[in-house]
Amino acid sequence: MTGQITTVERAFELARSGECESVNALRQRLRREGYDAVHLHLHGASINKQLVDLIHAARGGSALA
Repeated sequence: MTGQITTVERAFELARSGECESVNALRQRLRREGYDAVHLHLHGASINKQLVDLIHAARGGSALA
C-alpha cells in the first residue's frame, strides 16, 4: 500500500476544507494532485450532493435544496 488516500476520501477532505468553491474545482484539483479516473469515482447525484453540501458548509454558506 502506498499510503495515498483514495480519490473519494481526498474529495471529501477537500470539500470539508473550503479550499474549492465548487465540485468542478474540486475535480480539477484532484487531477492536478495526480488522482486518476476522477470522473468515475465522483460520478452520481448522491456523491455530488454530499460534496456540494460540504463545500457550502465549509465556505460558510448553506447548501441549496
